Amino acid sequence: MSDSAQTSTSWWQRLSGGLKRTSASLGGAISDLVTKRKLDAAMLEEIEDALVRADLGVDVAARIAAALGEGRFDKQIGADEVKAVLAEEVEKILEPVARPLDVDLSKKPFVILVSGVNGSGKTTTIGKLASKFRNEGKSLMLAAGDTFRAAAIEQLKIWGGRVGAKVVARETGSDAAGLAYEAVTAAKAEGVDILLIDTAGRLQNKTELMQELEKVIRVIKKVDADAPHAALLVLDATVGQNALSQVEVFQKVAGITGLVMTKLDGTARGGVLVAVAEKFKLPIHFIGVGEGIEDLEPFTARDFSRAVAGIE
Repeated sequence: MSDSAQTSTSWWQRLSGGLKRTSASLGGAISDLVTKRKLDAAMLEEIEDALVRADLGVDVAARIAAALGEGRFDKQIGADEVKAVLAEEVEKILEPVARPLDVDLSKKPFVILVSGVNGSGKTTTIGKLASKFRNEGKSLMLAAGDTFRAAAIEQLKIWGGRVGAKVVARETGSDAAGLAYEAVTAAKAEGVDILLIDTAGRLQNKTELMQELEKVIRVIKKVDADAPHAALLVLDATVGQNALSQVEVFQKVAGITGLVMTKLDGTARGGVLVAVAEKFKLPIHFIGVGEGIEDLEPFTARDFSRAVAGIE
């Protein structure tokens, strides 16, 4: 087996393992429902309920149930057939939003603003992205804009050391907007390809968070009117339906251009990504299935939909 085939197999194993909680609960519910019964309105309703419980969202659940009912009423239906329809319908929802992060190097630096609530894996995601970009031969700078958390600043410095990127950082409690201004100015002066800016993620006080993010974006635009060129939101797969409200909040403030989902680690409720895709239609660039540097991969609709449905 070639290295690329092995990598692809191990990624699939990690992804299907990461969605195990969703696929196992769905698979169990579906098998129980279809055993020795013909498909009728009551069964469709129960399948729809199971999909809602798996965090796929009410609209998505109704859509899958409708697709399942087409031409199958009063017929015996197997669990595998239900899973196949589930995978197919989920893929239709995800395919239009499964898009790579397009880094335009004619814009130097290409500024990527990274948002997300504290604990979502935001700073680690920045490190993993930095590692990917470095492996592609791009020059980098990191900005420790989550100035409220000493741990986030230290973590970013460690990642900077690992990938050989300069880190712009200040003392804990410093003005995040001032730091962002300094970082964009320095990255421009040094001709850096990509600047990744971390931001604070305290949702306890939405007003304060919004004001700070708005200020950060405002001062970035003073240096480069087109920046940030990408505004990524990092979502933690374990939060389930809360992901929807997080997208709503950050979309208003930071004009999110794409999503990264982290922590698909087997205890996750990753089905919510389908509900997010259906509601917001935002590009999904990457998903992460663990803490390792290689555990962040480009998002593919087919793999994710098959893993959700529990198809090997």
